Amino acid sequence: MIVEVITPDKVLFSGEAVSVKLPGSGGSFEALANHAPLISSLDKGKVVVRTTAGEETFDVTGGIVEILNNKVVVLA
Repeated sequence: MIVEVITPDKVLFSGEAVSVKLPGSGGSFEALANHAPLISSLDKGKVVVRTTAGEETFDVTGGIVEILNNKVVVLA
């Protein structure tokens, strides 16, 4: 699946990923390939993007995530 982590200043991550862990407002959750469509607000925490090469972690203070058609867009 494609994952994009975007801030108002720059794109922190854009690429293929195996999974992404997110600090949802209702609790942390993980998105995998073929995840059901979802829009959620994010709390302060860590976004962890797991790729075939390893993991990348991004600290967020909140935001929104949209999961649709094997694409995860995090607006932080």
